[in-house]
Amino acid sequence: MTGLTEALAATSHNNDGPGALLRIVIVVGVVGAALLAWFLLRGYKQD
Repeated sequence: MTGLTEALAATSHNNDGPGALLRIVIVVGVVGAALLAWFLLRGYKQD
């Protein structure tokens, strides 16, 4: 019985890895795009 529970725990733990990495990549991409847009658009400011 313990072998079955260990196998289930290992498979559920392995499914968490790519989701966390993908979430980090998406957040960094969105923040980078916002900073790039701010940097490019601040040159068009009319005084």
